Amino acid sequence: MMQTRGTSSEFILFSLVGAGGFCVDAGMLYVCSFVLNLDPYVGRLISYLLAATTTWHLNRRFTFPNATAATLPHRQWAKFVASNAIGGIINYGVYAAIIANVSHTPAALMLAVAAGSLSGLVFNFFVSKLYVFKKTCEDG
Repeated sequence: MMQTRGTSSEFILFSLVGAGGFCVDAGMLYVCSFVLNLDPYVGRLISYLLAATTTWHLNRRFTFPNATAATLPHRQWAKFVASNAIGGIINYGVYAAIIANVSHTPAALMLAVAAGSLSGLVFNFFVSKLYVFKKTCEDG
């Protein structure tokens, strides 16, 4: 039987996973914008999807491991991406509002990614805990 974590421990792990997701998001945005010369809005959509996939996998494995056994991975990923879309919209809206008003330097884009990421964190934690990674009745 797996050990059950409290909400505060889960939030800390979720936040650490989110920090890793931020690194993926910011790194891929940099590659998309400054290596591939994509528009920063398009680059952010690509980097966000890669970061969301990374955070889903890490949260499934480490943050909410008790809630994963009965759920097929591809269905859970779809639930994660769909339910976190609202947090993603908040995240992207903050990002877009910031970069609309600053120069598109690497530092400005990274700060905008950070502000966007923080804005969606709390919403995404609770939707993930209560919906995506919710324990089934069989889990206890």
